[in-house]
Amino acid sequence: MPLPSRLSRRTLLQAGSLGLAGTGLADVLAARETSSSAATTPPRSVLFVFLSGGLSQLDSFDMKPEAPDRVRGEFQPVSTRVPGLQVCEHLPLLAARAHRLTLLRSLTHWSNEHNEAHTIMLTGRSQLPPGYRPNRPQPSDWPAVTAVAGRMVQDRNNGLPSGVVLPQRLVNMNQGGVVTPGQFGGQMGPSFDPWFIEASPYRGGDVKGAYPQYAYRRSTESLVQDKSRFQAPVLRLPEGLTDRRLSRRAELLSSIENQRRGLERHAATARLGRHREAAISLLTDPRVQNAFDVVNAPQRDAERYGRHLFGWTLLMARRLIGAGVPVVQANLGNYNTWDLHGGIFRLSRNWLYPPADQAISALLDDLAESGLLETTLVAIVSEFGRTPKIFKVPNAYVTPGRDHWGAVQTAVFAGAGTGTGHVIGASDRLGAYPVSSPRRPEDVAATIYRTLGLPPTTAWPDSDGRPHFIYHGRPITGIGSAS
Repeated sequence: MPLPSRLSRRTLLQAGSLGLAGTGLADVLAARETSSSAATTPPRSVLFVFLSGGLSQLDSFDMKPEAPDRVRGEFQPVSTRVPGLQVCEHLPLLAARAHRLTLLRSLTHWSNEHNEAHTIMLTGRSQLPPGYRPNRPQPSDWPAVTAVAGRMVQDRNNGLPSGVVLPQRLVNMNQGGVVTPGQFGGQMGPSFDPWFIEASPYRGGDVKGAYPQYAYRRSTESLVQDKSRFQAPVLRLPEGLTDRRLSRRAELLSSIENQRRGLERHAATARLGRHREAAISLLTDPRVQNAFDVVNAPQRDAERYGRHLFGWTLLMARRLIGAGVPVVQANLGNYNTWDLHGGIFRLSRNWLYPPADQAISALLDDLAESGLLETTLVAIVSEFGRTPKIFKVPNAYVTPGRDHWGAVQTAVFAGAGTGTGHVIGASDRLGAYPVSSPRRPEDVAATIYRTLGLPPTTAWPDSDGRPHFIYHGRPITGIGSAS
């Protein structure tokens, strides 16, 4: 089923995609030039890692070994590098890197419904927007944090977009291709959508996980042979288009228009303006080409991050940060990958935690070794947590799981001045509700904006010139707060 046209126009195409580079990126560049400029910002970045479906706080970073059997689950806590701090036994690599982490164990909001909670967390707004529809993005939606940051962060003059989402938009193929609200420009307009890099295929059914070796069938809790390909975009000149021809505008325009016709069956492409040349500069930037070529990464990177969906995603995200993109949202898994109403222990232990543990740990090490962790905030969140009760869904899953739970989740942060080996807030003895330092999605968004150097007075203007301030909460002390 084709995706909605207003959402598809940001889709990054494959080799020789001058048409794509000339529409998606050129629109971003043009829109950003017309936006109000924020105060001068330091060269700091944010890598927003999103776990769609809901990571269980009780089985990962906020374990309750003293809770009743029906609450605590099968996993055991293990000590980390930080004295007194424990995490799940099946996250050994992150346990060894706990000195780089800050755990927020008191993140809370009101919704237990997937699309509502996605909207809340991705926009940093607990109140749903006017005219909200859970199964269809609306022009009246709040803009995503990635979209707002991408618009307001100062242009770093490197020809790259300021806000990128990868490796795919969040689309529920089980519902015929329903696109999750909250990911787009919303009230700012589609020209301010983040730049979506569609490198991972949309899949229906109940096959989830980090393909190829960690793909599983959720209903049977069994490994599957998954032939999906992580097809990163290849930015190169179309065949026959030499550097000499690239400099000749008439022939370049002809090439672009020819490729635009291929786009139009998926989306209504915008009229190309004078920013075309800036978009085309991507084609000759070796940093960008290197960022996208993750499937064929050097052996050291491939072994470090893992030859799987999670590894490729975070390697591409890290390279884009290194190339100068200020804000990258990396979705670890397709829609609701972490939604484990059944098989929560078997699936987490065998096919979710291992690739996530490997890829996130590699990311932290890589950023630290390159010096980028000092200027990059890594934020790992879900749309909600899981219930402090284990249950079995009759005739649906092989083994028990947990339900949706917006009342509390644990978010994980690292880098950009974040306190190390630190815990903020706490949940109650059952991991059900915050009992100290409750923080809201608005506070997480404000923390991201502060990290990027955007002051509380920052606002974007609507079509009538009315300002819309981006801060709706308080930045979290100790996270992304270095001067």
